[in-house]
Amino acid sequence: MKTSDIKGIIPPILTPMFDDAEQSVNHSELRNQVERLLKGGVHGLFPVGTNGEAYILSMQEKEAILETVIDQVKGRVPVYAGTGCISTAETIRMSKLAQKLGADALSVVTPFFAAASQKELYDHYTSVAKAVDLPIILYNIPPRTGNKLLPETVQKLCRDVDNIVGAKDSSGDIENLKAYIRLTRELDKEVAILAGNDGAILTCLKEGGAGGIAGRANIWPNALASIYDRFTAGDLEGAQQAQDAIAALQTVFKFGNPNTIIKKAVALLGYPVGDCRRPFNYVPEEGIEALKQVLAEVSAKGLH
Repeated sequence: MKTSDIKGIIPPILTPMFDDAEQSVNHSELRNQVERLLKGGVHGLFPVGTNGEAYILSMQEKEAILETVIDQVKGRVPVYAGTGCISTAETIRMSKLAQKLGADALSVVTPFFAAASQKELYDHYTSVAKAVDLPIILYNIPPRTGNKLLPETVQKLCRDVDNIVGAKDSSGDIENLKAYIRLTRELDKEVAILAGNDGAILTCLKEGGAGGIAGRANIWPNALASIYDRFTAGDLEGAQQAQDAIAALQTVFKFGNPNTIIKKAVALLGYPVGDCRRPFNYVPEEGIEALKQVLAEVSAKGLH
């Protein structure tokens, strides 16, 4: 897979679950969601990410989810496997497994819970990269992990390690995203920078980034994909309209964590994806009503 192939809108596909005591993974519906997203025109799929509830899945469940998604995709779009764990050793084990299963690239979130220095992050990523032969996308999401991958560290990793070829920034700091793009543009290699916050996709593209790993694409795959497609076709007005339309969901996030809201939205559209795994699954009735209103408003605009 070439770095130039890392582009577009890549949904961090949610993990459907049954309503049983263990909230076991619903692989049949996972296959259905793969087909739904591909029909919506997305440019890749990212299983076992934050919206896929990787933080609460066992290693065995992650392996089975990767197997299902890779098998269902059958090479139609790249599959970016989420393989980041707290320890370097576990991340390497997960990354090797993803390579064996046939993933096209890896998305490796920073270690979490314990604070890490930039040197420790650099050493972590270089060790993982040496253990596999797949392209690696660094994943920065400090609100969730507590560890920020600085732009200078991203630049250094992309410069020093051949198969570290990009980064996803979910910091929520637009200047950090711009710095990722600016500093990696100075390198003598192609680097793909992806927006991890859905509201920053068009800004990322305008600044020279490659697209976005977009949680809301689980709800509106066609609308999210159209931001990239319209931008690359030169239709900036259409891209802006699609970007603006999906912004309505932001007002609902106050009622629950984003993973819960997005999964609930997909369920309200009629898909049996279940709730997020307990205890992270509560949305008050007020939030449900607000979510229904947003879904109706976006649907009325012809976006899906």
